[in-house]
Amino acid sequence: MKKLIAVVLVATLAATLAATAAAATKETTLVVYSGRSENFVQPMFDAFTKQTGIRVQVRYGDSAALAATLLEEGSRTPADVFFAQDAGALGAVASKGRLAVLPQRTLARVPKRFRAPGKRWVGTSARARVAAYNTNELRASDLPRSIWGYTSPHWRGKVALPPTNASFQAMVTAMRMRAGDDRTREWLLAMKANDVKFYSGNTQVLAAVASGEVLVGLVNHYYLYQLKEQRPTAPVANHFLTARDPGALINIAGMGITTSSTQKAAALRLVNFMLSQPAQRFFARSPGRAEYPLATRARPRPGLPPLTRIEGAGINLGALGPQLSRTLKLLSEVGYTR
Repeated sequence: MKKLIAVVLVATLAATLAATAAAATKETTLVVYSGRSENFVQPMFDAFTKQTGIRVQVRYGDSAALAATLLEEGSRTPADVFFAQDAGALGAVASKGRLAVLPQRTLARVPKRFRAPGKRWVGTSARARVAAYNTNELRASDLPRSIWGYTSPHWRGKVALPPTNASFQAMVTAMRMRAGDDRTREWLLAMKANDVKFYSGNTQVLAAVASGEVLVGLVNHYYLYQLKEQRPTAPVANHFLTARDPGALINIAGMGITTSSTQKAAALRLVNFMLSQPAQRFFARSPGRAEYPLATRARPRPGLPPLTRIEGAGINLGALGPQLSRTLKLLSEVGYTR
């Protein structure tokens, strides 16, 4: 009888532990909407799970589209964390009250210019907009110092950009904020009249520059390093534009926690993990990656101008979000998007 009781107790305990473990697993599965590509950030999600035991279920997509989805889903969204490619998408969601206020100790890990004024998102890495060019055909001195210069007939059919890319859209927003809607519209139409080439993303733009289909591509600086990882001799280099020019925008990738998340503690652990030294070094210096780290003592990849010396477009990144919808409307009106 005692043996039977012991067996029953052991079986009951095992069942209880199994149920508890199953519940814990369910409680520690975070849903992340990621505007950053799977091949770029999945290794960090895997490392986070290995370190913490918290599972990460990721929905990948375009940052602007995911922002729109979050706003449409509202409090019904399954997402706990929004990992966006740019500040504009984060700001668009934050401005509608769909991102929670982050603790000051998390925000303080990043310079003030790279976190939300309203404390609802924090930058995890930074990137500069550049004009990447074909080094077989051009020298840096051949290139305009400003984005406005590419409407010249000299550049007809030689320039490419990704109109649906969130970082390009953020650049257009910066242009609107610095130069106004009218001049921005004129630039977009002039570029189109100058036979600018459209591609689906920065990677495709760089490939076109490398092959000679075009001579210049307006992209984020780190895509060059992805290309060089695969093709070390690709004839492409980055040209950093004049400080405070819209084309020199310094933008961020960043994270926010949804207000409706029921797992905010676990979500915050993920945000803090992305600001940890290993994650920052991964984004900055691992093979094919060359973003600017924003937290800890991680240093950028050698050869990049220090972030402290890059002024960018001279705008508040927190202001990009509320302006995004107007930018998307403008891009549609001038035929860059549908």
